[in-house]
Amino acid sequence: MKKILFVNILILLTFAGVSYWSDKKTQMEAAMAENIRESRLEGTGEDIQQPDDAEVKFQDTNPNEEKEIRERTAEPEEEENKDYIHWADFGVSKFAMTEAYEYDKNTYGTAQHIGWIDLLAYTAAYTGGSFDSDRTVCQYMDQLKEAVEQGETLEKLVKDLEYFSYYQEVYSAVLGGMVGEYEIEVPSDGRKRWEKRYGLKAFSPIAKGFPYSDYDDFGASRSYGYKRNHLGHDMLGQTGTPVIAVESGYVEAMGWNQYGGWRIGIRSFDKKRYYYYAHLRQGFPYQPDLKEGSVVLAGDVIGYMGHTGYSTTEDTNNIDQTHLHFGMQIIFDESQKDGDNEIWIDCYQITSFLYRNQSETARNDETKEWRRIYLMKDPSAEAYERTADYSMYP
Repeated sequence: MKKILFVNILILLTFAGVSYWSDKKTQMEAAMAENIRESRLEGTGEDIQQPDDAEVKFQDTNPNEEKEIRERTAEPEEEENKDYIHWADFGVSKFAMTEAYEYDKNTYGTAQHIGWIDLLAYTAAYTGGSFDSDRTVCQYMDQLKEAVEQGETLEKLVKDLEYFSYYQEVYSAVLGGMVGEYEIEVPSDGRKRWEKRYGLKAFSPIAKGFPYSDYDDFGASRSYGYKRNHLGHDMLGQTGTPVIAVESGYVEAMGWNQYGGWRIGIRSFDKKRYYYYAHLRQGFPYQPDLKEGSVVLAGDVIGYMGHTGYSTTEDTNNIDQTHLHFGMQIIFDESQKDGDNEIWIDCYQITSFLYRNQSETARNDETKEWRRIYLMKDPSAEAYERTADYSMYP
């Protein structure tokens, strides 16, 4: 009898041990998969030598092992059966955005009005998405403007235009929240007053008056952890430079990651765009009142430039050059948010275009925080807050 009881106890302990280590293995794989996803987003002006820290085990994995981890931890999906865009071609130049935007703003409210996204999509349908020639850009934009001014409708003009709908959907996903109606404070006789406007309501990621340098570094090689391409845009400046919310949205992620250091991710209200700001300042990376779920307005100060990251130890500066890593992810289906189907675009031309609209800030000497000087009212934010469910956030 004692022998049978001993065997039963041994069997129960064995099953418990297997269950424990199975759960532990699943947790470790999930954590590693999260590291893989975040590592794609980071970037720096220079490659940094990998640390000798014995605890950094993840960096010893190779791309094949990483792929296997993703496959084991990912939810099974039938991507090929889903009807959405899987790859986005965005090569619009600063010149083209400027020309299209000026016409959009200047004709708003008239019979000749054409939205800037429609102008860009019309041009791309003729050029195959190429905006290398300013002369060609003007040719097709002028062609559309003249036809509309003569009474033709956009619907009729693009009815048989192949790929117009594709470029219109892609450009709407990339630029959809940047132009529209809004209210903003303006100076008036030493005071401020609210003014209703239509136009550019997106801002440069760097506050007005703070110098920075940049170049088109999208796709450059990165080596910390493992070899990969740089899926963002680096803007080099001074530690403590106020970092600005480009578009109104809500904080979807914030905190420490070994690749991006202190980072914050902001999702647009239509969920088409995810803005990623990384390598924020050591010790004081964010505005203190921000948390996951917080609504931010375009032009708000959300954090401060630094050089944190490339370390498993929180609040560590392990990047030589102070800079902001700014990334834009485009999402046509929620399954693209994380995993192998992510779409990150080259946003160098966008940041160059947004330089025309920089948020003016002032420093509070007591708290050492920077805040925007002129407040803004964004109808999209007001609509979101009327229906938002904040119960999912702590």
